[in-house]
Amino acid sequence: MLGAGLIKIRGDRCWRDLTCMDFHYETQPVPNPVAYFLHQSPWWVHRFETLSNHFLELVVPFFLFLGRRMCTVHGALQILFQVVLVISGNLSFLNWLTMVPSVACFDDATLGFLFPSGPGGLKDRVLKLQEAAARGLRPPPRYGCMVRRAVHVALGVLVAWLSVPVVVNLLSPTQVMNTSFNPLRIVNTYGAFGSITKERTEVILQGTASLNASTPDAVWEDYEFKCKPGDPGRRPCLISPYHHRLDWLMWFAAFQTYEHHEWILHLAGKLLANDATALSLLALNPFENRAPPRWVRGEHYRYKFSRPGGRHAAAGKWWVRKRLGPYFPPVSLRDLKDYFQSREWPYPELP
Repeated sequence: MLGAGLIKIRGDRCWRDLTCMDFHYETQPVPNPVAYFLHQSPWWVHRFETLSNHFLELVVPFFLFLGRRMCTVHGALQILFQVVLVISGNLSFLNWLTMVPSVACFDDATLGFLFPSGPGGLKDRVLKLQEAAARGLRPPPRYGCMVRRAVHVALGVLVAWLSVPVVVNLLSPTQVMNTSFNPLRIVNTYGAFGSITKERTEVILQGTASLNASTPDAVWEDYEFKCKPGDPGRRPCLISPYHHRLDWLMWFAAFQTYEHHEWILHLAGKLLANDATALSLLALNPFENRAPPRWVRGEHYRYKFSRPGGRHAAAGKWWVRKRLGPYFPPVSLRDLKDYFQSREWPYPELP
């Protein structure tokens, strides 16, 4: 959490002038319905959210070293923080995994109410063991126990040694996020949302059955993904902790050109063949129960949330979109044959 907070302060200026939350809800990977309404919050709410983020990531981690009660407060605040993030966005399993180490902040005394306290219960047995240990009646360590302790110490030393470059990176003004420093990736750096995208762009894949893709009367039909924005009238989805990997990849692809993301042409080839496996990753295939499209293209759009009470929202639209231009030109299965062969990809076969 400290690393995530530092990468923000050192990265995007909006984290320093407290404006990042003006953009986050609209431009995060896969917004949910709650994000739509949170995006409309007054400016002072967004400033408070940003300050709270800094407090939870830059200050609260030090509560771990301030005694039992403050450690418990740390765990409770971090879990609450992650729950808020789950509610406000589809950040996949990221938030749920981040809750797991926070559970270690709650000791036996804090969690004791969860267990039965009657005679013979778990709490009763633990108390008897503690009383026996206090009287010096602890049994001598057995061979297996000694081996286990040795393994624990060795693991602790290994993790401490591997953590040296991680800590150095944490303290460096040129901090790098989400990086591994050893081939086994046992200990890594972490940092989410070091920079915030200020506008949302989307790649919309379209197909047509027209013989000539260049004619003005060619009818292009949109493919719909399971969760990422597409049809402006479709309500944002709520899927956490599920992870629609292809939807996330499409979010990244929109930042650059298709030359940086060759896999998107691989996907286009699959769509041109009505490949069942590829289509299972989508929510809508406009060519279902029909012949495959003759051409597929990618269009680049800018998306913004509609304003509640505005004309777009009144028309049932959650998004307002504007075409920016082509993302990749119309391609046919024949056009992609050499492209597939040069990369040793299996060439899609028509059904």
